[in-house]
Amino acid sequence: MMKTGDRIGIVCCSNGQKSSYKEKTEYLETTLSKIGLRPSFSECIYEKENVLTGTVKERAQALMKFYMDDEIKGIFDISGGDIANGILPYLDYDFIANSPKIFWGYSDLTTVINAIYSKTGKESVLYQIRNLIYDKQEEQLANFKNTVFNGRDDLFRIRYRFVQHKGMQGIVVGGNIRCFLKLAGTEFMPDLEGKILFLESYNGTVPQIETYLRQLQQLGAFKKAAGILLGTFTQMSAEKCIPTVETLVCETAGKDLPIAVTDEIGHGSDSKGIIIGRNLCLGQA
Repeated sequence: MMKTGDRIGIVCCSNGQKSSYKEKTEYLETTLSKIGLRPSFSECIYEKENVLTGTVKERAQALMKFYMDDEIKGIFDISGGDIANGILPYLDYDFIANSPKIFWGYSDLTTVINAIYSKTGKESVLYQIRNLIYDKQEEQLANFKNTVFNGRDDLFRIRYRFVQHKGMQGIVVGGNIRCFLKLAGTEFMPDLEGKILFLESYNGTVPQIETYLRQLQQLGAFKKAAGILLGTFTQMSAEKCIPTVETLVCETAGKDLPIAVTDEIGHGSDSKGIIIGRNLCLGQA
């Protein structure tokens, strides 16, 4: 939990913000200040060359600087895109493991969040703080404040339904399916044994989602996991793709694995969050 007046760090570990987004970034700063937080922005926020805000070492150092600053009480990433995994070898996981600070981010930050869990056992939050300035602002602000300041679970309490079996329990790993698979074969990939594998996606229709699922299958993910929780698959839903994500997952994962679905976590401006690295019990586990 945080309290009014706390300083928080704002980072951009993946693609840099375009200069045209500056007004929105300033609005986010104003919004956070109004609810009682004091945001400090890293030196690596806006793109300098292509999508880069700096070298991988500079971006890693910008993140670690906030971990090492005792005044910073939480760290929020406002980026997404493609390049966050580049910083993983340059983070000080021993220092992160001993820090009380929680890292928040979504989409491509799936790589950082799961690496933190894999290397330290620490929880992180899959959530985009920029949701506080979009069209669902009122609801997002209420959920965020009740969770961050009051210790409630408003931001993490989700509706879900089972499409296969009736319950599952385990520590949650995963996130954006494309980005999560960047960790395959690396030291940063979490052990999937007994885990709930959360998966969502922004881009991708049937061919892309099919190949991601087949890669997970070939990694042995569906034999190890305790269950799968599906968030939103934005492009698949928008284009009303057939077969659906549910069908693809059921066919790929097999009949023995519990599978549940929520439409409340993903890339939408109404998205809630999920805590990666924390035990979750759904249904009659």
